[in-house]
Amino acid sequence: MSQGSVKCVLLADRHHGLCEGVRSLLETVFEAVVMVADEKSLLESARCLQPTLAVVDLSITRHDGLRWLRRLRERCPAVRILVLSVHDESSVCQAVMEAGADGFILKRALATELLPAVDTVLAGSHYVPACVAQAGAPPRPAA
Repeated sequence: MSQGSVKCVLLADRHHGLCEGVRSLLETVFEAVVMVADEKSLLESARCLQPTLAVVDLSITRHDGLRWLRRLRERCPAVRILVLSVHDESSVCQAVMEAGADGFILKRALATELLPAVDTVLAGSHYVPACVAQAGAPPRPAA
């Protein structure tokens, strides 16, 4: 993995067990992984830390849909954002990408796809799992 100057990754998920597993994967590559469990902590931590990467569970909040994603993008325009989800519908992926995410990963594939997805988004490209892309979810166009 070519991490360049990446030192801090912000990891946001309400499910502690899953979060620990994802953190373990990310710690093999990055110096620091900061974990949060709610939208308010995500947005405040992002503002303070200005991380290079945020890995966020789609359901970090139980309401307001993708508002958290738009707010995160507004507060930290340079952050690369990977969204984790259990939903493999192409419409979900498309909505996430249109809201400003750089990548979309299915939770069931974290062990095999997380680190390649991190490499992809840090290199400036967008990441969509093959199974979702084949179902018709186009990646978000480069800005």
